[in-house]
Amino acid sequence: SPRQFADEHLLQDVDEALAASGMSPVLLQLEVTESMMMRNVGRALKVLDSIQSRGIRLAIDDFGTGYSSMSLMKHFPIDTIKIDRSFVRDLPQDSEDQAIAQAIISMGKALGMTVVAEGVENAEQEAFLRAHGCDEMQGFLISKPLPGRQMGELLRPMALPVAPPLQPEVADEDAGSGLKRAVV
Repeated sequence: SPRQFADEHLLQDVDEALAASGMSPVLLQLEVTESMMMRNVGRALKVLDSIQSRGIRLAIDDFGTGYSSMSLMKHFPIDTIKIDRSFVRDLPQDSEDQAIAQAIISMGKALGMTVVAEGVENAEQEAFLRAHGCDEMQGFLISKPLPGRQMGELLRPMALPVAPPLQPEVADEDAGSGLKRAVV
């Protein structure tokens, strides 16, 4: 939250939570919004650099609804961008949402980031996002919000549905060698 991000004890709180849980920092991803980072850019850069130096991943939540500054993407240590649900809701029917989703996916990929689509609720949205190389999806298509116990059941290996990889496979035969290349 903006209040937590502004708290001078944020890094200490994160360190204490990791120590208390015994969880490796590489398993944690913290989400921040564009507007939260832009309130005090200098402090945000210091805090985010400190968080990332611990091995914690950083995500921009609701990307495209705030400042969406390209300098933001260049200067902040971000690992993941999350396409806001407002651009996913009308996929694949709305040509403007298609263009925005494709642009965010392309930009994220070019910068080496993981791209997550929020608010995926139907197979048509999922198909569009898969076809355009979106890495991950969140939304009611996957699961509605669940209490902790039910979430544990959903995450058990035998309970998870088997889904095809999000990246489309591309077969590319080299003209004379018969070699095939798969993009995964």
